[in-house]
Amino acid sequence: MATAPPPGVTRVDTTVIAEALRAEIRRDVTMVPGVTPRLVGFLANRDPAARKYAEWTGRAATKDGVDYEIREVEPVALEAALDEANADPGVHGILIYYPVFGAAPSFFGGSMDDQLRDRIAPEKDVEGLCHAYRSALYRNVRFMDGARSHKAIVPCTPLAVIKCLEHIGVHKGASTNGHSGGGHRGGGPPPLEGKVCTVVNRSEVVGRPLAAMLANDGATVYSVDIDSIYVMVKGTMTKTDATPVEAVGRSDVVVLGVPSKAYKLDADALKDGAVVINVSTFKNLDDSNLKGNKTYTYVPLVGRVTVACLERSLLTLYKQYHAPSLLSSKASSTTASVSKLIAKATQALPAEDDGRVAKAVLALVAGLAALGAVAVLRRRAL
Repeated sequence: MATAPPPGVTRVDTTVIAEALRAEIRRDVTMVPGVTPRLVGFLANRDPAARKYAEWTGRAATKDGVDYEIREVEPVALEAALDEANADPGVHGILIYYPVFGAAPSFFGGSMDDQLRDRIAPEKDVEGLCHAYRSALYRNVRFMDGARSHKAIVPCTPLAVIKCLEHIGVHKGASTNGHSGGGHRGGGPPPLEGKVCTVVNRSEVVGRPLAAMLANDGATVYSVDIDSIYVMVKGTMTKTDATPVEAVGRSDVVVLGVPSKAYKLDADALKDGAVVINVSTFKNLDDSNLKGNKTYTYVPLVGRVTVACLERSLLTLYKQYHAPSLLSSKASSTTASVSKLIAKATQALPAEDDGRVAKAVLALVAGLAALGAVAVLRRRAL
């Protein structure tokens, strides 16, 4: 059981945020009758944290009506397994539970794990970590096509942080301009304009993309890592001499993502009224000896929102790349079945009937079936 927060501290229940997202998911999984979105997770390590995340994902996905499968493979066999899943039309989303090779370098440049991220087809990359989506994120490109119908996918934990900020009211609402959450509305000011944020973590999976998303949405962001601090604003990243304590003291939002029990940020360093979001599996905030009347909002247990965002990204990909062809196939199958019935009925018509009645009925049925499929897809995509 969670201990009561100190006086002046508001603790946010992330179950409420996650449940709102999952309600949408449970509605959308039925968009194609008789077909369930299928998510395949690859576990190629013995990291207990990765296994726990896989188990959380499985429980949530199954409860929400998603067909979830975990495939355990050896690291050296993972590339071939990814290729197989990419080619399988019955798989609609793929994720990898990292780390697999850690920082081990790749023959092709970068790390082996970088190569694995890029191996996943964009239309199945629920984590938004392949090159196409990384490039879009850092260049603040919100759609993957000129028609602006295919949203870019962003990493799940950074998206979960944005969703938490929206819930609290710090981030001024979901985008009408792209990204499945967060974004600059075309006609108004950026949703984080004037805000200062500090992100303590610069990993390629969490800290760095999150800092870029916050900066793209108008914030000034201090990106803190083990040996350096950078200031990020939209499109730029500059080293600064500010200390972590100074950065935290200026920040309206502080995100803590240090994967270690040893790291603790003294809550007294916070700006009064700040929002603190703990994305690490360990509590990175030390609030045991608060002095004075410090007030702040604390958001723990972001993992449940991360899992909901993962499912949400799966449904976004499903709508954009998979459901249209599935619905078209079902419409064609329905039309073919009706054609057979009409053919049988035509055989019973008088010999002098030239078949025009049957042809007219068939055309009408085919048109209604096609229109019905399109209407279903459009409703589900809203």
